[in-house]
Amino acid sequence: MTHLSIKDFIFKNLKKNDANGEIIYDRHRDVVIVGGGSAGSVMARRMSEDPDVSVLVLEAGRMDAFFELFLHMPSGFSFPIGNKRYDWMYETEPEPEMNGRRIPHARGKVLGGSGSINGMIFQRGNPMDYEKWGALPGLENWDYAHCLPYFNKMETAKAADARDPRRGHNGPLYLSRGPATTPLFQSLFKSVQEAGYHITNDVNGYRQEGFAPFDRNIKHGRRASSARCYLHPVKNRKNLDICTKAFTTRVLFEGTKAVGVEYEWKGNTRRVTADKVILCGGAINTPQLLQLSGVGPRALLEEHGIQVVKDLPGVGENLQDHLEVYIQYEVDTPYSSQPYLRKWRWPFMGLQWLLTGRGPVGTSHFEAGGFVRSNDDEDYPNLMFHFLPMAVRYDGTPAKVKHGFQWHVGPMFSDTKGWVRIQSDDPHVKPKMLFNYLRTEQDRREWVEAVHKARELMDTDAMAEHGAREFSPGPAVQSDEEILEWVRNDGETALHPSCTAKMGPADDEMAVVNPDTMEVHGTEGLYVVDASVMPIITNGNIYAPVMMLAEKAADLIRGITPLEPIHLPWYQAKKDMPLYAEGEAIRDHVNAIPGADF
Repeated sequence: MTHLSIKDFIFKNLKKNDANGEIIYDRHRDVVIVGGGSAGSVMARRMSEDPDVSVLVLEAGRMDAFFELFLHMPSGFSFPIGNKRYDWMYETEPEPEMNGRRIPHARGKVLGGSGSINGMIFQRGNPMDYEKWGALPGLENWDYAHCLPYFNKMETAKAADARDPRRGHNGPLYLSRGPATTPLFQSLFKSVQEAGYHITNDVNGYRQEGFAPFDRNIKHGRRASSARCYLHPVKNRKNLDICTKAFTTRVLFEGTKAVGVEYEWKGNTRRVTADKVILCGGAINTPQLLQLSGVGPRALLEEHGIQVVKDLPGVGENLQDHLEVYIQYEVDTPYSSQPYLRKWRWPFMGLQWLLTGRGPVGTSHFEAGGFVRSNDDEDYPNLMFHFLPMAVRYDGTPAKVKHGFQWHVGPMFSDTKGWVRIQSDDPHVKPKMLFNYLRTEQDRREWVEAVHKARELMDTDAMAEHGAREFSPGPAVQSDEEILEWVRNDGETALHPSCTAKMGPADDEMAVVNPDTMEVHGTEGLYVVDASVMPIITNGNIYAPVMMLAEKAADLIRGITPLEPIHLPWYQAKKDMPLYAEGEAIRDHVNAIPGADF
């Protein structure tokens, strides 16, 4: 068993009969955490703060070792994605409205989880996301005021105003900003203003709506994952053990009480008993493990010969995600990052990064973007944009242009719902999943609006100065149906699966987790803390909300009084000012609010 320190950790009091096919029993733990990803890293740190509480983390992926350079190099994330060494490489069932395509879905197979292979964009979401949560039955303590102190607790936002009470300044998670200073990024900011939209100085602060340099979990040119920020600094705690390449196969029950887990490690089957079992496997693995363990829809479990521990119809249902496309442009000016995609440059850029932490590979290149509403009827932004100063597929395949950029866009609040369901009682068989992209009229309407809005934002004098011309999908794609057909063929997941074990009261038959305790309904000692417990997906990348959720869940599970809510205003276009108001009026309005920013 591998501890995060170099020294080997050897369990005591084990039965030595594995050679005969018998199970090896580990010593008892107070807490077992299944999954060392974004949420699991937070939970491990917080649950082990009490030195009298023994904690074991079981991570099915590998260690995020220092020599795994592509995990730590910010621009290297296209290498682990699609590589079975680091990626579970899920894919959907044929999506009916995506021309039957199976959509690949990367999930991190490494300590730090998907936060160790993602694009490092840190987005809290809009305060209205949490107001929607708080308006649901039983979730009154998950509104914005109750979530804000946990966002602040977890982050050190280096670029945020130190006086801003909406941002954290002393938390474990390090965040840098932008910088988005190259001529193309500066033209982006000019372009969106020419199109009638605003610049905001912090999309995670008072005003999300608008465009700005983005916060990123990058520290001194290296990825600052949850594992690196939360787990590694406390790895030598005597009461904390981390076992990597440990594949959990089921939760063990006595009646409806979770008493431990069974897992595979180094070719042996092992069991560990625990007072608390906390599942942090994410929105795909957590429902799979629950179903394999007898917690889920009765008909599904019985179909696969699994004894029903608790009939919970909502396990694996309510699956939500963000779909995105990127519109690609060629430019005449030599300011893009396209030349960095030439392989002969890579050794030199890699050496520069190794020696200094700087250079073209010391950034994710996703340095700026923004949020807007697709139409005036929306209460708050339902579209997210990322700007990338190069034209390249997620798999690393560059476009055949000398210089270019791409403009990522996707609707944030699709009303489509999907599912995750086991297809075997064998835990090594990946579950089936379907997101149902584009299945609803709302989703299709918002996609047409999204592409039109994206083009509007680039159809400006600022971009014309660079000779910007769209080549994907290209000028031939104009009608609503042509746009939708392009999305069907070109759309990719933004890798934000969520909501498959949603929080809610016990009288909601589709709810899985008690929002006051994080315990699975109808069970004892079994908890879920990851993106699956979200009731509704948030606006933006979900890495930050998942970690906030874990910070709060740690207090709830430990029986610690939650942090006091922080009641602060936030920008609401319909309430505060006319849509996209111009001039000094909005600046004066924002600056008049304590802690606000512009």
